[in-house]
Formats: sequence, C-alpha cells, structure tokens
Amino acid sequence: MKPVVAIVGRPNVGKSTLFNKISGQRISIVEDTPGVTRDRIYADCTWLDKAFTLIDTGGIEPQSKDEILKQMRRQAELAIDMADVVVLMTNVADGVTANELDVASMLQKAKKKIVLAVNKVDNIGDPPMEFYEFYNLGLGDPIAISSTHGLGVGDLLEEICNQFPDGAETAEDEDEIKVAVIGKPNAGKSSLINRILGENRVIVSDIAGTTRDAIDSHFEKNGDKFLLIDTAGMRKRKKIDENVEHYSVVRALAAVDRSDVCIIMLDANEGVTEQDTKIAGYAHEQGKACIIAVNKWDSIAKDDKTMKSFTLQVKEGFAFMSYASIMFISAKTGQRVDKLLEEIKIVNQQHKRRITTGMLNDVLNDAMQKQQPPSDKGKRLKIYYGTQASTCPPTFVLFCNSKDLFHYSYLRFIENQLRTAFGFEGTPIHFILREKGQKDQ
Repeated sequence: MKPVVAIVGRPNVGKSTLFNKISGQRISIVEDTPGVTRDRIYADCTWLDKAFTLIDTGGIEPQSKDEILKQMRRQAELAIDMADVVVLMTNVADGVTANELDVASMLQKAKKKIVLAVNKVDNIGDPPMEFYEFYNLGLGDPIAISSTHGLGVGDLLEEICNQFPDGAETAEDEDEIKVAVIGKPNAGKSSLINRILGENRVIVSDIAGTTRDAIDSHFEKNGDKFLLIDTAGMRKRKKIDENVEHYSVVRALAAVDRSDVCIIMLDANEGVTEQDTKIAGYAHEQGKACIIAVNKWDSIAKDDKTMKSFTLQVKEGFAFMSYASIMFISAKTGQRVDKLLEEIKIVNQQHKRRITTGMLNDVLNDAMQKQQPPSDKGKRLKIYYGTQASTCPPTFVLFCNSKDLFHYSYLRFIENQLRTAFGFEGTPIHFILREKGQKDQ
C-alpha cells in the first residue's frame, strides 16, 4: 500500500486549495463557503520519487450539532484512522482556536505522525509574530505555507515524506478497474459504494446533492482490485443554482473520463428519465464500458411481468447503448451487488478485448456473404479488409472503396455480426472508415 496522507482542520482554512496545489489538479471544490468539502476526496500524488495517496477532508467542528457537520467530523476521524501522516491545517490570521486545541488533542491520542501547517503566510521572509503562537498546540515545529501562492509547500511535502513508514510502497497500480458510479441525485450511488466497501466511506443522506465531489475508494475482493468513484448526481442545467453544484457536474463528467467502466444508476421508483439518458449518453460518447443498474428494486411491488416490462422500458430509453447489460439491484439490502461486481469484471475484459486480424476478416467476409453491401448508381460498396486499431473501446479500421457508400445501417449490421462472433458485452465498438490508399489525416 502507498502511504496515505490526510489533510484535516477547521472549515475554511485552505485545505482544498492545498490539496489541489499538491495533486496538481482541480479535484477538490474550492469555494468560500464553510462545509463545501463534505467527504474525503482522494488523489494519487508524487513528490520527487515518492508516491502517496492524499486525502482532503471536510472541516472538523468538534462541538457542532449540525447533522452534516457531525458527519464531516466522522469522515475526518475515518481519514485519520487510515492515514500514515496527518497534516493539521491552521490559519495564521485566526490564531490558535479552541477547536484546534481539541483537534490537536484528538490527533495526539490517535498516536499518528503529524505535520502542522500554518496557512495564509503570504509573504516571503520571516513569518509574522502570530505564527509562533502555534507552538502552543504541542505538535512540534509548524511549517509556514501559502496554499494559494504555493509558498512553503515544498518544505511541507519534504516533511510529510520524511514521516513515511520505512519500506512504504510507492508504485502505481495498473491492475485496478476504475469504476465511475453515475446518475441523477439520490439514485443511491453512495449507498451502493458503502454496501460494496462495507464501511461508511461516503456520506449518505436523503438531502439531494450531498455528494458534491467525485470520491475515490480503493477496494479489493478475491484478488481483484477496484477503484470506485462516487460522483455528484448530475441535475438538469436549469436546476443548478449554486456555483458549487456546477463544479460537481464538471467533476462527475471528469470522473467518467478517467474511468474504465461506468455504472449508470437508475431509481426503480422513477423509471427512465430524460436526465438518465443524457448522463448515459456522455459515457457512451466517451467510449466507456457501461452497466445499467436499476436500484431500489426491493421497494417495487412485483408480479411475474414487472422485470420484463421494466427491462423493455430501459432498452427503449437507452436504445443507443443496446450493448449495456441491465441489472436489478438493491444497495440497501445488497441484492445482486456481488453479481454486479462480477459483471464489472466481465465488461472490463470485453472493453480491453483484442481480436486477431485473421479472425476479424473471416467475420467480415461472412457478413458480406450474408448481406450484400449497399450500392448506389451502379457502384457497390467493397470492404477490402479490417484491422483492430485499439482497445478501450475496441476500435476497428475498415478499408473500403468508398466511405459514402458505407451506409449507417450496414455499419450497424457489421457491428452486430462482430458482437455475435466475439461478445463485446457492455462495451461500445468504434469504427474508422478509410478509403483504400487514403493516408492518415
């Protein structure tokens, strides 16, 4: 396991800005509203030759009665439990607060390696007198930083890396299947991930929009490794009032981009909505392997025709991705969740599948004998040969005499023949048409 570094502290001291600075990406939402980062957010980072996992947490407010703030404290406690090094972020402008004394005491009891960062020291040179007050926390030498300008961040990273356990593993994991769980708000995405992980990794509540960031959770079962990415629910544009919500949609789309497999979560009580098909359409356009998971199936009154009629409704709504398998699950009871993990492995293998040129051309020749290629004004389409250019998704180059004669319906016929011969369950197939003698553009 790579070392894990958690950034903790009061709301609004600049944790997310530091997280973004170190990870080099705008992963964490940064906004001047306390409580914007509600869950633990993960990023794989490297400093010089050291690789580690960085966690941004919701702010800790030890005495808060507010439900979300209480859960944020619990999230931070979980992050502290799994972290090798904890960075306590404070703010020079506010001085040492009673909350920080509580948190420092909480960290000392946890017996963790602690690095104390004093943020918003924005000028080069000797730190202001207020900086020295932070020695009172009893956590050793504080490090002056400016997370906005990047001052002192190198010193902070050096100190963090010095605290790593001996022999910590620092290699990237290539075997993990990256799974993005996408869908409308409140479809049960976080509940599904919690069910798979067997711990409350992601805040679950009935308030729509609780998950605002895309959250990574590593999971291993029977030697298979998964990276589960919980995404903020994507709403219709006109319903997005807050800036924060807008970032969440962008983040959810980015989560799709870096995934191998997308689970499109539907709410069985709502059926297929236009918003569901738009979300799925984005995953389809990006060429991702997809599974449609109909959640809350336990809450539906059923007879012997219910599943069949719902399947037809889903197939109709998602006609553009007929390759996607449909599963009826319940994140709440765990119904078919193990089968869903098996299906993720299958569609991931199909997404990466490579076909030999010989086998591909045998299928193409058979297809042309079954159904003659189309013609126009006496000129008939000829497919000379095909080859697989890439995987993820499987992409085939077809060399022909005229791209104009290659009607869309005949391309669909070729695709269906490939699926019949090779499977390709759960993955789109892309085609590149080339006229013989045409050079790469």
